[in-house]
Amino acid sequence: MSEQAPPYAPLPLALAPDPSSTPSPNPTLVLPNPAFPNKRKRTGFRRKVPSGSPAAPAPSPVAPSQPPPPASAADDIIVINREPTAEAVTALTAGFPADSLTDEEIEAGVVSDVGGIEQVNYILIRNHLLCRWRETYNSWLAKEPFATLIPPHCEHLLTAAYSFLVSNSYVNFGVAPAIKERIPKEPTRPTTVIVVGAGLAGLAAARQLVAFGFKVIVLEGRKRCGGRVYTKKMEGGGRSAAADLGGSVLTGTFGNPLGIVAKQLGLPMHKIRDKCPLYRPDGSPVDPEVDKKVEITFNKLLDKSSNLRATMGEVTVDVSLGAALETLRQADGGVATQEEMNLFNWHLANLEYANAGLLSRLSLAFWDQDDPYDMGGDHCFLPGGNGKLVQALAENVPIVYERTVHTIRYGGDGVQVVVNGGQVYEGDMALCTVPLGVLKNGGIKFLPELPQRKLDSIKRLGFGLLNKVSMLFPHVFWSTDLDTFGHLVEDPRRRGEFFLFYSYATVAGGPLLMALVAGEAAHNFETTPPTDAVSSVLQILRGIYEPQGIEVPDPLQSVCTRWGTDSFSLGSYSHVAVGASGDDYDILAESVGDGRLFFAGEATMRRYPATMHGAFISGLREAANITLHANARAAKSKVDKSPSTNTQACAAILTDLFRQPDLEFGSFSVIFGGKASDPKSPAILKVELGAARKKNATEGVKTEQNHSNKLLFQQLESHFNQQQQLYVYTLLSRQQAMELREVRGGDDMRLHYLCEKLGVKLVGRKGLGPGADAVIASIKAERNRSRTRPGPSKLKKSLKPNVAAS
Repeated sequence: MSEQAPPYAPLPLALAPDPSSTPSPNPTLVLPNPAFPNKRKRTGFRRKVPSGSPAAPAPSPVAPSQPPPPASAADDIIVINREPTAEAVTALTAGFPADSLTDEEIEAGVVSDVGGIEQVNYILIRNHLLCRWRETYNSWLAKEPFATLIPPHCEHLLTAAYSFLVSNSYVNFGVAPAIKERIPKEPTRPTTVIVVGAGLAGLAAARQLVAFGFKVIVLEGRKRCGGRVYTKKMEGGGRSAAADLGGSVLTGTFGNPLGIVAKQLGLPMHKIRDKCPLYRPDGSPVDPEVDKKVEITFNKLLDKSSNLRATMGEVTVDVSLGAALETLRQADGGVATQEEMNLFNWHLANLEYANAGLLSRLSLAFWDQDDPYDMGGDHCFLPGGNGKLVQALAENVPIVYERTVHTIRYGGDGVQVVVNGGQVYEGDMALCTVPLGVLKNGGIKFLPELPQRKLDSIKRLGFGLLNKVSMLFPHVFWSTDLDTFGHLVEDPRRRGEFFLFYSYATVAGGPLLMALVAGEAAHNFETTPPTDAVSSVLQILRGIYEPQGIEVPDPLQSVCTRWGTDSFSLGSYSHVAVGASGDDYDILAESVGDGRLFFAGEATMRRYPATMHGAFISGLREAANITLHANARAAKSKVDKSPSTNTQACAAILTDLFRQPDLEFGSFSVIFGGKASDPKSPAILKVELGAARKKNATEGVKTEQNHSNKLLFQQLESHFNQQQQLYVYTLLSRQQAMELREVRGGDDMRLHYLCEKLGVKLVGRKGLGPGADAVIASIKAERNRSRTRPGPSKLKKSLKPNVAAS
């Protein structure tokens, strides 16, 4: 089964747009997931990004947000095939901006002219190579066959794109025979890398480093590899089944590198079906109409919480999602009866499962900051368990088991890794892939101590808990036409206790059923005797099925997880806690010691935290970083890895551009890109929130707070009033900016219009993302060209009379 681009064009500024279509109200790329129209509904996976959520804007693929080329340069844009838009979408699923370069590409110097025609051609070539790799994942992708497709003057771009994709493991990775035969049998470099941890991150990095010619040794504290991905064979009464006690779901198949590995192994993937009935505490089915009503209410409150944070801006970093939802629920009044409250609490438990964190600790501002980067596509179980992936990735990787690392020394001469018993392993570089829970607990001592910014991020990020009860039965007594079903409880403190059941009968090789424990219940579960836990699960199952005349037998074997007290994990996966942000993932990923000590794992992945593919990708990323530093050290040069170099440069440009905005009204200012005649051309809006409050007071407009619980809003107001010159931004179309200017009633009404009507999220400068960087570069280039032309800009002339609009 080959990777295919989805049959839709979700990009708001797509190539060759349909002239009859209307512009997207929210300039945010969201790859729809037709298999899961509402991912929070039943599975614990995130639903589509609610309106107003913090998404990184991603304008059109490749050409539209580039500076308009002169007529003489238009012919320089190469044509590789007739599907550049589809290839751009594929690149997006792999984590590339649709129409700009990544910071890593800029640092690698893939083009000499950032933002020009050369960049457009490079992106077209890069996207084409990436798509071809997705189609031929069992073969080694060579550069030579593409040379005939590329004009001679672009051959250097082919070389640059191919080299970047290979060295950064976007292509030619995995376990296909054609890939494995390229791995050298002996190290070709004098450099030794010690990898701490044999989870997915450690295995991915080690495998690539071996392929790159490094001498590698992996130290693993357990007796097995895989870390928090653990498939256990359960047996009894002549039955057997493979149970995924840790990571279990491939969340999305578009762009998922683990999906590529599965296909290389010839493993089928079972799409998790949408059907998920819910049952009351007494075991009777939930009324579908009541279920539907509460689901609508729940999603509406999530949207309202997004609108709230959009209105209040970055001051919501100190407020929890739980506090906001409870305040909004009390104000909404949509949950009235006890049954409706039970259903609502089930959805809250499902949300806590998705984040492995208590709602009272999740950041309102950033809890779903990774939603825009959802892989898209089906969510799947792997028949036989994810242990098959682990086993294949560990093949021929030098792993030493039962070596618990307690000290890592790093410095200019290399690294020393000390394990239990005092044995010392020495190397040139080390990669630490231990879970965030171990770092939080101080399980490893670093000498010298890690930089304070990294320690602060370790402290700020949350690391939550999910537990499971896995049961092998003599036969399947539940329906085989579903993969999930849920159970409600009346005590809100126990809402996550066995709230969701996974049926693995179709994929595990036997009659296996899994009960999930999330939220506060997951922590209490750590000290619950296994026999009591299994008895409680059986009581629930018998309450559901025995009234239907179906006997529920005792399980042949059962297993209860204890991830919170597992010394090698101390939890399940990460989330953005109150006071933290997506920046903390980036900080945790930074290397220290002048390129001697590196970090990988799901908690270092801003875009894909709390996922198996996030851990895997982080390992590939660090293999590339280690190679970069090793090459620089061999060449006696220095790697400049200052965070977000391109973003910082664009931030300076943005500040300069807003010194002369194209449009100003109230506390709002706008700069335009593209053609003045195109209402869909991009615009960047800046809002000064501190000034907005002052100006609203003079306009006599009072913000109404129709909420019964004032505490949250008083807290937000207090934070808000302490801000001075707090700037927030968003990317929208020219037409939307012009409509916003016409809104009357002052800045409060304009903010309301942005949130409610346009569904726009105001973010800090970093939140604009790389897609906006291309727009900024385009506007800067156009203004530079304008300075060389006589007379004032037509755009500025047409807008000047409206500058004083309020």
